[in-house]
Amino acid sequence: MVAGDEVLTAENIRNRFTGKGEKQRTLVSVFADHNEKMASLVGQEFEKSTLTQYKTCLMHVQDYLKLQYNLQDVPVAKITFEFLTGFEYYLRSIRKCANNSAIKYVKNLRKIVRICLGNGWLAIDPYINYKPKTKKTNRVVLSQEELVRLIQKEFTIERLHLVRDIFVFSCYTGLAYADARKLKHSEVTLGIDGNRWVHTARKKTDTISRVSVLPVALTILEKYADHPQCVSKGLVLPVMSNQKMNAYLKEITDLCGIHKPLTFHIARHTFATTVTLSNGVPIESVSKMIGHTSIKTTQLYAQVLDHKISEDMQMLRKKLVAS
Repeated sequence: MVAGDEVLTAENIRNRFTGKGEKQRTLVSVFADHNEKMASLVGQEFEKSTLTQYKTCLMHVQDYLKLQYNLQDVPVAKITFEFLTGFEYYLRSIRKCANNSAIKYVKNLRKIVRICLGNGWLAIDPYINYKPKTKKTNRVVLSQEELVRLIQKEFTIERLHLVRDIFVFSCYTGLAYADARKLKHSEVTLGIDGNRWVHTARKKTDTISRVSVLPVALTILEKYADHPQCVSKGLVLPVMSNQKMNAYLKEITDLCGIHKPLTFHIARHTFATTVTLSNGVPIESVSKMIGHTSIKTTQLYAQVLDHKISEDMQMLRKKLVAS
């Protein structure tokens, strides 16, 4: 009997049934291979931070295997619903991960499971009945008063002055760190309204972000037009590493009297809330400007502030009285 290119005999049927003669795929080896391939694509398809996240997840998986099963690796067939729930419990109890962090690592593992399913190394998807729920977190944003205080602050240290300007630029354009860092002069063009516009593909999702450059951002853009680093690379801003940016932002908040844990990504939240939504810009427009593929994502970024609700209700009261 012939099946495909293989002649079926009693021996190879027995081997198929027992798994003998086949290369047995194991979880850690498949995960490590995934990470090696991802590492070769950092800067093209992946960010270094994404690779770090998967490396950390693999480390957690290896620790879990050693603690729970006293093993260094297991066949991919052993990845069951019980394995997943046990891994999540390990992350919460032993590693002391918060809810969203624990779920993030279990979702990282899901990619490895999809690879195994796609290659036929795993017969049943263990995630079918696994329904983790992330908890909504209150996103930190700068208020209008804090933003003005930050803009008006005079810094005697050049690096703090530079980081403040780049952060404020993102507060008024909504660009994420990776997009601000790669932004080229060729991506800033005249729009149909005669104003400067940023047209750039987001590095994270490859979706197009279209933003009209507001006066504060335009001033910063023009300020660094002749900066040596910008001229040599054709970039809009001389952005340093994210690690340095965030470290210097901590110094800046102390000097400005801002009592919030400031990171560069908060500039994006501030654009979505304080700069746009709180000033009446429709959420559909905000979603397009910051390059979201779903308005639901924008709703997670954009908290509607109390004073905006108050203004909307005042307008409603006037309309009701007039009618």
